[in-house]
Amino acid sequence: MLVAERTFARAHRELFAALAFAVVLAGCAVGPDFVRPAPPGVTAYTPKRAPTAFTPSGNEPAQHLVSGQAIPAAWWGVFRSAALDSVVRQAIVASPTLEAARATLEQAQQTVLEARAAYYPWMDFAAAAERQQGPAFVLGILPGGNLPVFNLYTLGPTVSFSPDVFGAVRRRVEQQAALAQNEAFELAAAQLTITGNVVTEALTIASTRIQIRAVRDIVADDEKNLALVEEKFQVGRVPSTDVLLAESQLTNDRALLPPLSQQLAAAEDALAVLVGKFPADWRQPDFELADFSLPAELPVSVPSSLVHQRPDILAAEAQLHAASAAIGVAVAQLYPTVTLSASVETAALFPSDLFQGSGLVWTLLGGVTNPIFHGGALKAQKQAAIDAFRASLATYRQTVLQAFGQVADNLRALGHDAQLIEATRHALDVADRSLELQRFSYAGGKTDILLLLDAERSDQQARLTYARAEAQRYIDSAQLFVAMGGGWWEDRNLCGDCRELLGR
Repeated sequence: MLVAERTFARAHRELFAALAFAVVLAGCAVGPDFVRPAPPGVTAYTPKRAPTAFTPSGNEPAQHLVSGQAIPAAWWGVFRSAALDSVVRQAIVASPTLEAARATLEQAQQTVLEARAAYYPWMDFAAAAERQQGPAFVLGILPGGNLPVFNLYTLGPTVSFSPDVFGAVRRRVEQQAALAQNEAFELAAAQLTITGNVVTEALTIASTRIQIRAVRDIVADDEKNLALVEEKFQVGRVPSTDVLLAESQLTNDRALLPPLSQQLAAAEDALAVLVGKFPADWRQPDFELADFSLPAELPVSVPSSLVHQRPDILAAEAQLHAASAAIGVAVAQLYPTVTLSASVETAALFPSDLFQGSGLVWTLLGGVTNPIFHGGALKAQKQAAIDAFRASLATYRQTVLQAFGQVADNLRALGHDAQLIEATRHALDVADRSLELQRFSYAGGKTDILLLLDAERSDQQARLTYARAEAQRYIDSAQLFVAMGGGWWEDRNLCGDCRELLGR
């Protein structure tokens, strides 16, 4: 018995020595080490240097571009609308899209833990009962003329370990961690998209309300105009063509209301869906453009910083990292695999004898599997991983290009918005003065009522055009905040336990 114990102890020492040697070898990981893509070399977003200020003439509010200014997590607060803030926060809490993104992130984090489990030995406890016919050498039963039939019971732990000699496990963990990081950035991107869409729909609702009121005023003027023309036609002062012309104008202007009403309904329904509500079960606030403040300062990050703060770019970078690690996993398959295992069992012919020392059976096993011929499958896996990396790199580059294009579009739009608001404001001022003169002339008996009504109608149309231009300025300002990343990295509650994964 003492000899068996010494043999077992010596085998344990040899096993632990082999494990230590394997751990030393595991410091090496085949395959490429990931290097973050360098920021693009461009220093501007548009071909021509973008102006740093958008200052329309008159009393229109000015906007200034501020380079390097921090963006708050609740970036929509710059519009200073309590109703908007409430709806946005409802969307963040109740949106099914964000709920799905959070669950997907948690799933990815568990996958990382699963991959890391391969770093450690695995222990199992096994019990078996079997009926055999034949010699049981381990129990001292020697073969005779008639082989005996007996029951064999075994019970004991088994330990197995595959040393990460060539870094397959390390690369797989790296791959899963990168995929989890991708899901974290996807969550940030989803929240940015949701908040941006909520702000856009709220501004669309406010803008559409103004347009509907303006069109209704225009229709009311058309109805007055038609009534006066019909009165003049009855007394023979105007031909029937004037009546037809006035009626045609009224019909055309009435046709403007259904599309605007549908636009308002669609925006209200979209907003309900964004906050996770059925349109029939939720009533959104009555947004009015006058309740919003146009942000005077608009943050603009330098191009080299944009790639490190846009969540969609960071998500594409994480996918690229995962593809790089997948190459290492495929390369490691070309190298030998080391397997170490040990088991200690008790074996007996009767269950009552299992816990007696005479039935102790132990096994130590060390094995190496070296791939020789797999029909080209392993090399194909490696090349496929390389091709997948190339595809991910192209996707990353495309994501960066689209992000820069979005910023450029918003900067150009804000410049054009300033020009448009100036032009429509001037047109409205002219229409106001023309209406004032027509009213003065009509009061003095120098102008026909039709000219006054036409001036009123022109003034209402100018107000409608101005309202559209004003709302577009708000919407494009919101889109610039989204294009710059929306300050998601400042939100401490965005991903909960994923702060470490996000690297913030």
